[in-house]
Amino acid sequence: MPAASETAGARRGNAPVPRQRGRLAGPLTSWPQGPAAWRGRYRTVLLPLFAAVAALTHLPSFLRPVWNPDEGFLATQAGVLAHGGALYQNVVDRKPPLVPWLYEGLFGLFGAGSLWPVRTLAVVAHLVTAALLASVARRRWGDRAGVVAGLGYLLVSIGLAPEDTQAATFEVFMLPWTAAAFWCADRRRWTLAGLAVAGAALAKQTGGAVLLPVVWMLWRSGGGASQGRARRKGALGLAAGFVLPLAAVAVALGPGRFLFWTVTGSGSYATVSGSAWLTAAARGLGNAGILLVACAGLAVPVALLLRGRGGGRRFADADLWIWLAASLVAVVTGFQFYGHYYLQLLPPLVLLGTAALRRRPRWRRPALAWTALAACGFLVWGLTAPRTDLDHAHTVAAAVRRDTPPGARVLVWGMHPEEYWLAGRAPASRFLTAGFLTNFSGGRGGAQVGERYAVPGAWDTFRREMADHPPALIVDDSRGQPYGPSRIPGFRDLLRSHYRPVGTTDGAVLYAPRR
Repeated sequence: MPAASETAGARRGNAPVPRQRGRLAGPLTSWPQGPAAWRGRYRTVLLPLFAAVAALTHLPSFLRPVWNPDEGFLATQAGVLAHGGALYQNVVDRKPPLVPWLYEGLFGLFGAGSLWPVRTLAVVAHLVTAALLASVARRRWGDRAGVVAGLGYLLVSIGLAPEDTQAATFEVFMLPWTAAAFWCADRRRWTLAGLAVAGAALAKQTGGAVLLPVVWMLWRSGGGASQGRARRKGALGLAAGFVLPLAAVAVALGPGRFLFWTVTGSGSYATVSGSAWLTAAARGLGNAGILLVACAGLAVPVALLLRGRGGGRRFADADLWIWLAASLVAVVTGFQFYGHYYLQLLPPLVLLGTAALRRRPRWRRPALAWTALAACGFLVWGLTAPRTDLDHAHTVAAAVRRDTPPGARVLVWGMHPEEYWLAGRAPASRFLTAGFLTNFSGGRGGAQVGERYAVPGAWDTFRREMADHPPALIVDDSRGQPYGPSRIPGFRDLLRSHYRPVGTTDGAVLYAPRR
């Protein structure tokens, strides 16, 4: 505790009492002093508090079997891998392997009948991200800033449509790696930072964007001769930590296949010319607006700080601005603008908002109150969101189970691979959605859809699969979309030559083999 004379001097308006690192103001003033005491309280009080908030804000996650097609894709993909399939051979995706392997491992431990183990791990991923952001904020701006950053992240982590924030998708498992990369770079642990960047890129390619602020922090780490040597050593450690894990994974999966499916094979899908601009702009602006509502308590102080006076102080945290800019580029890459892409913006935005609130104290209470109120609104949205697509998937899955025996292979021609998982049937093709064969994407509308826009070589592979192992049932789930049989001659010819319609269910048409 400060001496009585110091306290009295502070009350008279003299020099302020020096800040005590181990103590929080406000309701936490009874916390003990000293870094060691703070760390003990951090583990025993704040981490459980973060865990409780993470569990509460993501409670809706556990109330549905599947939230979006990405979860269905990962569940179906993990089922193929668990039965001896090989990634990028027996089942393919345009994503790196870390999250499919995670699903596969959890299915092996807990069974493939439910996604609750994956959802639990997703909550842990949010908790780890919040703890790392709190640690960065406390190191830079003090104890209260750490609390604001950790709780602020957890509250805004549900600030999008529920299918984007409550699902256990690639972005959720990417965020702890990105936060860890920044945390390690902030402490000049460059090899560990490189490993964390590699982990982020192996969860989703755009996670590698955090490498840009890490490199900036390395470059700014020193200028003298001895510091220059340390910087060169750090650069070697960063490069080794980043490159070696990627090289090891590429060798394990096959360098050509790994490079094709994660980088070079997605040209048509990621191209700007394939965008329906009105659809893309509406989706992008809509999701940005929703996120800004959730993050207004943090984003508005940042905007006011930029407009205000203060010279270079506005850009004192250049590494955070670089992180935010790199994340923004990652979000707009490919012009798909799915809501869950925007989750990548949250860690740097939360830290910038925390810094802005520190410099504008009068905004703290309104900002935190708005953030908490918005989180309550998004939580209610998650608890009451309509189940239209899920009900359709259940209906189709029930029809597939009814018309096929256990162990049968089926083909679902659509964009909802969760129907395989819900039906408990194996896919007859490595391509789990029609998007690989037509380039259709909901984020881009119907622009550039057709066989000639498919993944290179996909149709030759698909025809060979259909000839070698004809599916016991084909479900045309296009329902008037641009990838329906009338627009895709290869699929239409397959149906006419070898299959006959046997019924419909909720708009999907079922085809059985001709005898």
